[in-house]
Amino acid sequence: MGTPEFAVASLDALVQAGCHIVGVVTAPDKAAGRGMQLQQSAVKKYAVEKGLHILQPDKLKNPGFLEQLRSLQADLQIVVAFRMLPEAVWNMPPMGSVNLHGSLLPQYRGAAPINWAVINGEKETGVTTFKLKHEIDTGDILLQERFPIGDDETAGEVHDKMKAIGAQLLVRTITGLAEGTLKETPQLSTGNLPAGQAGPQPASPADRPETLKHAPKIFTETCRIDFSKTVNEVH
Repeated sequence: MGTPEFAVASLDALVQAGCHIVGVVTAPDKAAGRGMQLQQSAVKKYAVEKGLHILQPDKLKNPGFLEQLRSLQADLQIVVAFRMLPEAVWNMPPMGSVNLHGSLLPQYRGAAPINWAVINGEKETGVTTFKLKHEIDTGDILLQERFPIGDDETAGEVHDKMKAIGAQLLVRTITGLAEGTLKETPQLSTGNLPAGQAGPQPASPADRPETLKHAPKIFTETCRIDFSKTVNEVH
């Protein structure tokens, strides 16, 4: 399940890894551009090219869509850069649903983790695979991968680096789940952060509830330059 280019990298990695893709769920075609012609999502374009079965629901709680999804009999659902799922969807497969998130959870839960990591001047970020549950971005962590953010890197550059790293992390996650070698680590109130290769690590003070940073949606007002800030902060 996914819509933008970020999700295509993960879908392609799963296809290349030989995963059996029973279906792809993406956003409906939307009118865009000067001619207001219907445009397909990046994920749909890829799925059409590969001959994958496609579902494009307007509403995720629609009984017809739920029946179509159930008929696919998926063992596991993968969610990358998609909308929030109702429990009827994420709890459907026997192995549940795995989400790829663009931060080192529990830090930067929310819709814009890449942007806020860059805005806040973080020196590193990463990707997390975790099991979906009721509360947003709070499910049990499966794997994480860290990487540095350069002083002059933009959110777009971090995005491009992250989609490739995240895609490979997702393949390792699915392999681990299939082999039964992965341990699910709850995002405790003290903030457990497992590493991608080494398993769970002790929580650091920066990951405790009182110091967690969030990543809400970016609005126009957020992008206004405040010239009272330092040169580095504006940059």
